Amino acid sequence: MTAEHMTAEQIHAKHDAFIRDVNEQITLGRFEPTDPILEQLVEGLGDSRGLVRLRYAETMGEIGEPATPFLVDALANHADVVVRRAAAKTLTIIADPTAVPTLLHAFLNDEDTVVKGSSAGALARTGEAAVPSLLEILASTDQPEDIKGHAAWALAFIGSEAADYLYQALNDASLDVRCAVIGALGHVAQEQTDEKSCNLLISALTDEEPLIRTEAAAALGQVNYPPAVPHLILATKDLDLDVRKAAINSLGKMGDRTAVETLQGLLTDDQEVVRVLAKLAIAQIERQSQEDDW
Repeated sequence: MTAEHMTAEQIHAKHDAFIRDVNEQITLGRFEPTDPILEQLVEGLGDSRGLVRLRYAETMGEIGEPATPFLVDALANHADVVVRRAAAKTLTIIADPTAVPTLLHAFLNDEDTVVKGSSAGALARTGEAAVPSLLEILASTDQPEDIKGHAAWALAFIGSEAADYLYQALNDASLDVRCAVIGALGHVAQEQTDEKSCNLLISALTDEEPLIRTEAAAALGQVNYPPAVPHLILATKDLDLDVRKAAINSLGKMGDRTAVETLQGLLTDDQEVVRVLAKLAIAQIERQSQEDDW
């Protein structure tokens, strides 16, 4: 019976039997990744049952890099959007750098938003190999904000693996690149309390661009780096309101009591939002101090 004449139940039964057989071969160490088998696994990614698609994806993820060319082809060319979505998600599991060009093309050009988002996730999971392309997207004046937002997220997700690129890109001419780099450096500093990243964030508190100063102040709030506290205290006096707000929030998160006097002085600030944030930050610091006493 041809596939065109099979009922949905028969197709499901065929998929179930096939994936059971492949997994049994993998378990017994007998699996040989031939082209017909890998092609059939790709078609299984279009199964109408989500859990079955997941099983196919996990199986291809276990097979690893031999499956990459077939997933790349499916992502680039398959007419079924369900298969393209699943192919991108499966490439996230494998994280093969050779898939980066196709993932990049799908991220920028596929008509389906899920394919775009899953491709961005796969780029993030791939790591260092994806960083130059992500930086190019951020530097482009042609890409929309949602694409740049995904690229910035992916860069931050990669974190310390991209550190060398981030250090070089910190002085990029593009404000979008620099903002994304500051956010990513915050993740690097979180991952490994990287002193170089922390000091770069501190230096960025005096950047000529208010947006960079704001991002740096916010990033430092996620990092337990006491030497940043005096610099954040100075940032509470910044001429830009967003910088001041970010610095106050970060001081509250860090819980350092040396900031309390400065924050108390802000309780009479002309800006209501500054007064409210300062009060909240003081409460955060006091609460953390009480917890530390226990």
